[in-house]
Amino acid sequence: MSGLNLKNIPSPVLLKGDSWTAFRDPTAIFHEGVFRLFYTLVETESNGKVYMYLAMSESHDLVKWTKPQKLTPKDQNLNYSSPGNLIRYNDRWLVCLQTYPRPNGEKHGNADCRIWLMESLDLMHWSEPELLQLKGEHVPMERMGRMIDPFLVEDADEPGKWWCFYKQNGVSSSFSYDLKNWTYFGNENAGENVCILRVQKQYVMFHSPKNGIGIMRSTNLRHWIHDDQLLILGQQEWDWAKGRITAGFVLDCRSVPGIEKFLMFFHGTGPEDEQVIFDTHACIGIAWSDDLLGWHWPNKT
Repeated sequence: MSGLNLKNIPSPVLLKGDSWTAFRDPTAIFHEGVFRLFYTLVETESNGKVYMYLAMSESHDLVKWTKPQKLTPKDQNLNYSSPGNLIRYNDRWLVCLQTYPRPNGEKHGNADCRIWLMESLDLMHWSEPELLQLKGEHVPMERMGRMIDPFLVEDADEPGKWWCFYKQNGVSSSFSYDLKNWTYFGNENAGENVCILRVQKQYVMFHSPKNGIGIMRSTNLRHWIHDDQLLILGQQEWDWAKGRITAGFVLDCRSVPGIEKFLMFFHGTGPEDEQVIFDTHACIGIAWSDDLLGWHWPNKT
């Protein structure tokens, strides 16, 4: 790890999409000297059919990344994707994610989108996804409503109580004491792809409206206040992200030698808007901050 230095990153683009491939919805973890980036891999095949996967790439320096490793099956009825975050629970790694069914060539996931959980002992080999009944066990799967973009966070005031935030009617939330039995709590006005950090006894939520990354704050995970700030980073200069910047995930690397900052992973689409090129060209980018207010990136002018 002695060579880890943000100045060595040559471009804000870590994974670059093209006319057949898109990289979306990143989340990341740093463990035992390795950065692991989990994301939605979108592939358009020669017959025009589009498939989505949960995939992962590794890096020791944030510069060189391994080729995508697909972690979920090829199935348009499922399209496992959009990993929210990874947590440590009972000596296992857990990742929350969504299904995004598009069996008839739909542009977006249909009403059957749901939230799932996978587990691993080594961050490489993962279990079959397990459905999260976020409305409670009395609500059957077909009546849960469309849910995407999950994120798990433990309640600092009540250790062992876990919250799942997900996009439904803004951002909805449910809580559980075992990650199996869930109680629905409510919803807030927010965008998609929620990410929550606890910093200085405050929860900071990053979320994605139509364009850019918004910020909300809370002291208890139940009541939220919107910041006026909307992060668009270097969008005006980046053709690859001029259509949209979204899905910001922030990893606290303040204790990592050579980093000592917050890292933000996000995806950008461009130059056209996502309404035009939803399944292609999306790239995963990186930025960093000392205070979650001012942001920097490679070659910032």
